[in-house]
Amino acid sequence: MQTSTRDTLRLSLLVALSVTVGALTIAATAGQRGRQVNPADDPFVGVTTDGTPVAGLFPIRASGVSTAPVREAADRFLASLTAEQRARTTFAADSDEWRLWNNVHRYNRAGVSFKEMTEAQRERGFDLMRAGLSARGFRQSRDVMRLNGYLAELVSRPEEYGEFVYHLTVMGTPSATEPWGWQLDGHHLIINYFVLGDQVVMTPTFMGSEPVTATTGPYAGASVLQTEEAAGLAFMQSLTADQRRQATINPSKTANNAQAQAFRDNLQVAYEGLRANTLSAGQREKLLAVVQSFVGHMDDGHARVRMDEIRRHLDDTWFAWVGQSGPDDVFYYRVHSPVVLIEFDHQTPVALGGPRVPGKAHIHSVVRTPNGNDYGKDLLRQHNTRR
Repeated sequence: MQTSTRDTLRLSLLVALSVTVGALTIAATAGQRGRQVNPADDPFVGVTTDGTPVAGLFPIRASGVSTAPVREAADRFLASLTAEQRARTTFAADSDEWRLWNNVHRYNRAGVSFKEMTEAQRERGFDLMRAGLSARGFRQSRDVMRLNGYLAELVSRPEEYGEFVYHLTVMGTPSATEPWGWQLDGHHLIINYFVLGDQVVMTPTFMGSEPVTATTGPYAGASVLQTEEAAGLAFMQSLTADQRRQATINPSKTANNAQAQAFRDNLQVAYEGLRANTLSAGQREKLLAVVQSFVGHMDDGHARVRMDEIRRHLDDTWFAWVGQSGPDDVFYYRVHSPVVLIEFDHQTPVALGGPRVPGKAHIHSVVRTPNGNDYGKDLLRQHNTRR
C-alpha cells in the first residue's frame, strides 16, 4: 500500500483558497500568495466549539446496513486500473491524504482522474459512487461535474474546468472488518467516504457550483442545490418574527460566509442563532428536512442511521442565518449540533465575473461531523485502540 509520497510537493503548493471567518478573510491564489498546507503541522482535532472535542459521541457499533456493495464496487474499480494507476490511487487507511482535498479548481490532486480513465474504468468509478450514494446523491454529484463542463464551455477554459476533472483515491484495502474508504476530489465536489465494518462516515462532503443551472448545450437541465436552498428558506420562513431575529446573526449578506471548507479540519465555531429546543413540532420537522436534504446524499440505509443520530441531538442543534429571507434574497445558513455541521452559502462570482456581491448563481455547501469524527477519525482511533 502506497503512502502519500506526493505530500512533500503538494504540501508546499500555494493553495487557491478563500474562506471568510467572521471578520477574517484568509485569501490565497495559486502561484501568487498563500500558506503551506501541512497536516503534520496542524494535527487533526476536528471541528469544535472551543478546541476540545466532546468525547463518547461516536461509538463503534453495528449499523445493520451492509457495506458490501460499496466494498465490492471498490474492488472492481481498483481491478480495472493499471498497476501504475493503482500505485498513485491507493493510500493507507490513516493517510493524511484524506485531509488534502480542495474545492477550488487549480489544485494538484492525488489519484486517477475520470478524464484519464478509459470508458470501462470510468464506469467502474461511477459504480463506486453509485454504491455509496443515494440515487439523488449520485445525480447531484454528476450534475456538479456536468456543470463544471458547462462552465468550461461558458468561459472557454477547458484546461481548467471540465466534466471529468475529478479524481478518485482509495484509502486502505476494501474490507468487511478493517477500516478503509474512498475520496472523490475536484472543483466544487468532494466526498470523503470512510468505512468500518457496516458503519459509514461521509464527511467532509462539499458540493457547490458556478453556475448552479445549465440552460443550453449538452449539459442543459443540470441543476444543483435547489432542494437545499428551498429547504433552508422554508424553515426560516416558518419561524415567528422573534425566532427569525434570534436565528439571524447578521441581517446583511455582503460577502462569503462559509467557514468549514478546505483545510479547516480544526475549525472552532461557537453555537449561534436559534436553538431547536424552542421550536414547535412542525418547525422541528422542517429543520430535519433541511438536514435530510444534505444527509440524503448518502445511500438510503446509512442516511437513516445518520438521521437517527442527528435526531438524538436535536435539542442541542442550533440554526444560524445571514441575510434576509424573501424569495429573491441571498443568504447563508448553518445547522450545528454536537454531531453535524452543515453550511449553505450564496457566494460571490469567481469564474463568471460580475460585481463582487453574493448571488444565487454560485453556491457552496459543506457537511462535517464535529468533535473529531470527520474522515471517521474517532472510529479509527477506537478501532486502533482495541487492537
